[in-house]
Amino acid sequence: MSEGKVALITGVTGQDGSYLSELLLSKGYTVYGLVRRTSQPTLGRSLINHLSENPNFHLINGDMTDQASLDNAVKEVMPDEFYNLAAQSFVPESWRSPLMTADVTGMGALRCLEAIKRNKPECRYYQAGSSEQFGEVKEIPQTEDTPFHPRSPYGCAKVFAFEITRNYRESYDLFACTGILFNHESPRRGLEFVTRKITMMAARIAAGFDETMSIGNVDAKRDWGYAADYVEMQWRMLQQETPDDFVVATGETHSVKEFIDLAFSHVGMTLSWHGEGVDRIAKDQNGITRVVTNPRFFRPAEVELLIGKYDKAEAALGWKPGTTFAGLVKMMVDSDVALVAEAKDHGYAPPKPPE
Repeated sequence: MSEGKVALITGVTGQDGSYLSELLLSKGYTVYGLVRRTSQPTLGRSLINHLSENPNFHLINGDMTDQASLDNAVKEVMPDEFYNLAAQSFVPESWRSPLMTADVTGMGALRCLEAIKRNKPECRYYQAGSSEQFGEVKEIPQTEDTPFHPRSPYGCAKVFAFEITRNYRESYDLFACTGILFNHESPRRGLEFVTRKITMMAARIAAGFDETMSIGNVDAKRDWGYAADYVEMQWRMLQQETPDDFVVATGETHSVKEFIDLAFSHVGMTLSWHGEGVDRIAKDQNGITRVVTNPRFFRPAEVELLIGKYDKAEAALGWKPGTTFAGLVKMMVDSDVALVAEAKDHGYAPPKPPE
């Protein structure tokens, strides 16, 4: 059914882009990934370099802030499916760079839709949405009908992308839909994200490279799933008869503290917590402080609780998450333990999350 289809993916160098590329290639697609031109062609592309030898995988130059380049990409590729995964997706950065976040994450979606409308209106379009659109949640759990109340420039940009995608679907009869994806992680997650920071720091501390980890709000609760499970749903959304929007989630919520406890337990450390707020710390079974709270990592406007309901996705498209929270944490810790061990064996410093 998918044999011979052509897909264009923005954000192809990221976590989701790499997993989606692998999935589509396995289904017989020809995949084109949109990348910004750089003087060092492999810079920032470590997650997709292994695909470079696949004759059905190609990279083309383009920029989410430039309409002409997106028009040219669609005209060159003439895709059957367009997956817009590109974004400035690190929420804390969106307060530091709100205009850039709005331009890439929000207006970038509009430029993609315009490129399709002008050049290949029969192309099916997937927009990557986010649970950050819900922000200060109006109901628990969150569904496709829950009102949005974003609490960051990133969340605001994603709401615009969602609404403009729906508007172009209704105004121009485009096959355009949004997946409202709750937090989804993997060993390919960037080190700046809290989940990957936790697993990498647990591995580094266990190996003796660090003694403590600095963290922000450990009481924040998120619905965490596995990215490879979620890109399957992205593909399924473009195979349905009529376009529609879906929440993609696990239906469970866990705190950052739970994530930390589980990650450190996998490297042999049992944590006990002491203090409150910015004075909160965690010590291991030997009384050594392993986690400290740093107010610098708190958000200006916190999102306290996110939990999604995926009933519609299961009923309409037969999708449900395939990886447990415990399984996800273990997978990420095991991967980072292996990375740290390899670095140690070869005499170089392992990766360290940015402060």
